[in-house]
Amino acid sequence: MNGNYNFNMFNEYTPDIICQSLKEIVRENLPVFVCIGSDLIVGDSLGPIIGSLLKQKGCRAYVYGTLNSPVTAKEIFYIKEYLTKIHKKAKIIAIDAALGQEEEIGNIKIYEKGIKPGLGVDKNLDEIGDISLIGIVSNKTKNNYNLYNATRLNFIYNMATVIANGIEKYLKGIKKEEYFIS
Repeated sequence: MNGNYNFNMFNEYTPDIICQSLKEIVRENLPVFVCIGSDLIVGDSLGPIIGSLLKQKGCRAYVYGTLNSPVTAKEIFYIKEYLTKIHKKAKIIAIDAALGQEEEIGNIKIYEKGIKPGLGVDKNLDEIGDISLIGIVSNKTKNNYNLYNATRLNFIYNMATVIANGIEKYLKGIKKEEYFIS
């Protein structure tokens, strides 16, 4: 496969597909997850909800960005600097909500490249991560900020649960001797 994956959250096999996609892309070492977003805006809370779910599940990976301690646009520069110093050899998986076409809402996409958070609301931030996992939560329009606020929390939470379940499956499939955290 080419390192780009696209699937719908409503497919019952999506957690398995996320697991398999991560196996194919990551290939070595235990990745670090950076869950980007804010709990102040429902449509932007996908990342922090995923981070919180992964922490609750006791996943054996470093997870940055939760509802209690979100990684927002303001922290991108600093978290990148921190990750470079602390997790030198780990793949960084950046997780974020995104805007797309109306027919894409509910899609989950994984790319073998970093992500530029905030593009949907016209922010120009640094790219972060080696791998990006995004969930399309609303459609892109001229007034994107209002759409983020109009997104239903139940939809975001369900998408976050599907993604967290896929990541949990992936992490459980890694044998202890196959990973290290650094």
